[in-house]
Amino acid sequence: MNKQTKLYDIGVIGLGVMGKNLALNIADNHYRVSAFDLDVLKVSGLVNQAEKEVGPHRTLGIKGCDNLVEMLADLEKPRIFVLSVPAGKAVDGVCQALVEAGIEQDDIVVDTGNSLWTDTIAREEKYRHQFTFFSCAVSGGEVGARFGPSLMPCGDKKAWHRIQPIWEAIAAKVDPQSGLPIERTQPGETVTEGEACTSYIGPAGSGHYVKMVHNGIEYADMQLICEAYHLLSQGLGLDALEVSAIFERWNKGSLNSYLMEISADILKQLDPVTSKPLVELILDKAGQKGTGLWTAVSSLQIGCPAPTMAEAVYARALSTQKTQRVKLSGLLSGPISPKNGLIDHTKAQIFIDQLENALYCAKVSSYAQGFQLMAMAGKEQGWQLDFAKIAKIWRAGCIIRATFLQSITQAYQHAADGALENLLMAETFAVALSQKQHDWRQAVSQAVLNGIPAPCISSALAYYDGYRSAILPANLLQGQRDFFGAHTFERIDAPEGEKYHLNWSSAERKLHKVN
Repeated sequence: MNKQTKLYDIGVIGLGVMGKNLALNIADNHYRVSAFDLDVLKVSGLVNQAEKEVGPHRTLGIKGCDNLVEMLADLEKPRIFVLSVPAGKAVDGVCQALVEAGIEQDDIVVDTGNSLWTDTIAREEKYRHQFTFFSCAVSGGEVGARFGPSLMPCGDKKAWHRIQPIWEAIAAKVDPQSGLPIERTQPGETVTEGEACTSYIGPAGSGHYVKMVHNGIEYADMQLICEAYHLLSQGLGLDALEVSAIFERWNKGSLNSYLMEISADILKQLDPVTSKPLVELILDKAGQKGTGLWTAVSSLQIGCPAPTMAEAVYARALSTQKTQRVKLSGLLSGPISPKNGLIDHTKAQIFIDQLENALYCAKVSSYAQGFQLMAMAGKEQGWQLDFAKIAKIWRAGCIIRATFLQSITQAYQHAADGALENLLMAETFAVALSQKQHDWRQAVSQAVLNGIPAPCISSALAYYDGYRSAILPANLLQGQRDFFGAHTFERIDAPEGEKYHLNWSSAERKLHKVN
């Protein structure tokens, strides 16, 4: 803060759930915030909340603005603006409004929304001669924004050095040895120790790409847990409270994570109206905002196998087909379901243990897909992504935070010169999956034999089996392509890269080497 002029350190534009909480978080950490929203009630609501939470006795805090011209006058130069508005046209609308209000070329505009990474690249170029467009993907939801999110900044390095102290102050913190979060849950608290869950990702677009993949993994992780719940409830006939107890036990081991923790909490929540488990009264139709879809599309465009993330998107899409599912449930046959569940109850504990190992293996497989996708995209875009750092900043603050990420961090740290081409190659995970893969197969077998859909657990196993197979049936597939389309093929007894074509339909069946 400029103590002589009393100018403000940062402007926050857009005071919805995320913007409001980011502003309060910044103020907690002794920075002065100038805030604006088109909705004047959101501005006054934030100021009132700041007075209650941060305290009127502080010289630091939050000031509401009536317009962007006033905000520009409030801020110390070069100015920093944080945008927390919906991705898409709204971002460009605010940028244009700032230009009209008098923004200067050295000023920095930070987009913290869920923007598509290619849009970020385009905006940096579009506004290059008017101001510095920077972006930072934010994960952690409402609570993360308020008390410490995971932040993935990208763009101009000079801009990063300007905002870095603020970002490191407001980010979630972890103990560097254990990898466990250092919790901050009270307004006005600050955490100065530990490692901040933020790090410069790379050039424009890279941070939002990394966040996009984070969300793809999040989709998969959520669906994996839901499939485990389905197998326990439908397969063993357990009620929500019983499944909650199992999840709580799993959360004390290698499956410890934020998503496992909240899943256990959700399952034991009773409906205030009926006193039944609330989860049993929630309609089984899942929504999505698009980042999982973007991840699946990107994997297809790049040619990187990411079946578990794609299946998670498909699972949500299938869930929305409720009317058709109800109709087809009476038309299509499947295994007959006894009242106490499909799976032999005398072997219930064995199955529960197998499912725990299956969930762990599927989770590793899903993360391997995500990190491989980032690696291939990084190579294509010329980004030098540091996967140890990325795993580090996901250890707290974000939705997929888990102790499991400490092992991923260490795996990449111990890999020599980025030699870890796939997370499955890390000794820690290769050994664990080899030991647990039998239980994984048993869980998938039970799901298939009992007619319980488990697309993500199954696809994760197929990914594992695909990569451990030195030979795949793509030889026949390439023969098919050459047969009907003369697409050529390579031979195992010829140098790599040499192409051949056979006249499959001619009597002579001549083999031609294609230049």
